[in-house]
Amino acid sequence: MTDLTRTPIIKWDAAQTASAIAKGEVSAVEVAQAHLDRIEAVDKKVNAFLHVDTEGALNAARAVDEKRAKGEELGPLAGVPLALKDVFTTKGVPTTCGSKILEGWIPPYDATLTARLKDAGVVILGKTNMDEFAMGSSTENSAYGPTGNPWDLTRIPGGSGGGSAAALAAFEAPLAIGTDTGGSIRQPGAVTGTVGVKPTYGAVSRFGLVAFSSSLDQGGPCARTVLDAALLHEAIAGHDPLDSTSIDAPVPAVVEAAKMRDIRGMRIGVVKEFAGEGYQAGVMQRFNESVELLRELGAEVVEVSCPSFTLALPAYYLIAPSECSSNLARFDAMRYGLRVGDDGIASAEQVTALTREAGFGPEVKRRIMLGTYALSSGYYDAYYGSAQKVRTLISRDFDAAFAGVDVLVSPTTPTTAFPIGERADDPMAMYLADLCTIPSNLAGNAAMSLPVGLAPEDNLPVGLQIIAPAMADDRLYRVGGAVEAALNDKWGHTLLEEAPAL
Repeated sequence: MTDLTRTPIIKWDAAQTASAIAKGEVSAVEVAQAHLDRIEAVDKKVNAFLHVDTEGALNAARAVDEKRAKGEELGPLAGVPLALKDVFTTKGVPTTCGSKILEGWIPPYDATLTARLKDAGVVILGKTNMDEFAMGSSTENSAYGPTGNPWDLTRIPGGSGGGSAAALAAFEAPLAIGTDTGGSIRQPGAVTGTVGVKPTYGAVSRFGLVAFSSSLDQGGPCARTVLDAALLHEAIAGHDPLDSTSIDAPVPAVVEAAKMRDIRGMRIGVVKEFAGEGYQAGVMQRFNESVELLRELGAEVVEVSCPSFTLALPAYYLIAPSECSSNLARFDAMRYGLRVGDDGIASAEQVTALTREAGFGPEVKRRIMLGTYALSSGYYDAYYGSAQKVRTLISRDFDAAFAGVDVLVSPTTPTTAFPIGERADDPMAMYLADLCTIPSNLAGNAAMSLPVGLAPEDNLPVGLQIIAPAMADDRLYRVGGAVEAALNDKWGHTLLEEAPAL
C-alpha cells in the first residue's frame, strides 16, 4: 500500500483518493486543484486535453466537500478527478470529437455516461484529445494536433483515445473515460502502461456518445489500476432506456472480482492466430512470460484456434466505414457546428459540400468514401453483406472457444508505441495496430488490456489482452487483478513508476 503522506496527491490511485476524501484526510478541492496544477504544468508538452473545465471541476469538488461536511454518505469515487474523452456530450462544455466541424459546439445536454459520473460525485477535469470522430489508432488524426506518449513524447499514445490514456500516464488524472470501436480503449492502454476496458456491447449507455459506428462503439473505463477501472465500470454501467441497444441486466460484480486475486482452477485460452509475422519480439516475450505467470497462479492454459479472426480486420474496415458514412451525414452545416460558404447565394447543397470539405480531415473523408462505396447499389452484398457474414463467423469462433475456456488472452497490440508520423502516410500499417482488438468489437464481448512490462528493445510498455464472454466482464477483472498483483509484487512497484519524468 502506498504511504499517502509521502506521495504527491497526483500519484494516488482513485481508490486511495476517494478513501482519503471520505475520511477527511484531504478535501476534494485540494485533490482537484493538484490535478489542475499538474495539467497546467505538463499538458503543453503532452496535449492530452482539448478543454480544461477549471471552474466546473472546482465547483464539483466543492459540492463533494459540502456533502461530507453535512455527514452525507459519499460514493466510492466521490471527489476523484477524471479526464473525459471529447466524444461524450457535456452540457455547457465544448464537445468537438477532435474535429473542426464541431469546433466551438456547446451541447445542451449531458450524455447518460456524463450524468452518471456527476451523480457519482466524480470531478470531470475536462475533455481529452482524440482521433477525429474516433477514427484512428494514434491520435494523430485530431484536428487539434497529436498527443504525445508520456513514456516518450515523440511517440504515439495510441488511438483513438490517446488523450485519455496519456492523461493517466502523465498523472494529470487518476481516471479517464474512453470509447472502443476497434480497440480505442485497449490499444492506448497497452502503449501507455495503463489499464483499459471495453465492456460488453450495450453494458454502458451510448446515449450522448457521438456515433462513429453504432454497432461497434462502446464507452468504458480507463485507469492506472484494475481496481480503479472496476470502480469506474460500476459507476457508468447499467441499463438506460434512452439507448435502444442498452442491456437490461444487472452489472456483473466487477469490483468484487478485482479484489479476488485468485484464478486457481480457471481455464485460459491462448489465441493461436494472434502471433507470428508482424509481432514485435519484445511484445511476444512479455506476453509469453504473462502466460507462464497465469500457470504459476494456478490457471490451466490451453491453446485455442479461432480461424475467422484472420478475417476480422478487412471485415471491420467495411462495416465501420459503412456505418460512419451514414452517421456522419448529420454534419451538414444546417443544424450545428461549422458552416462554410453561406453567402446568401450558394445553395444548401453547396454549403454542405463546402462545410464538409473544410470541416472533415483526411481519415474521416477516406472512411466516408469507403463506406459509401461499400453500401452503394450493386456492391452492398459483395462488400457490406459479406463482412457481416464474417462477423457471424467470428462470433461463432468465440462461442466455440468459450465453451472450453473461461477467458482468452493475447497481446493487446502487435508492437509498442511507434514514432509520431511513422505510419501517417500508410493507412494499412496504421490499421494493423488494431489486429488483436477488433474481433471483440465485432462479436460484442468484453475485453481488457493491462500492462505486463516493458519491451526490452525500446523500454516501452506492453499490454496483455484478456477477453471474456458477453456479460462476463467480471472474469476480466478477476484475471487482471491477479496478474497485476503478482507483477507488482515481483517488481516491488507499479509499472508507471518507471516512466520518465515529464
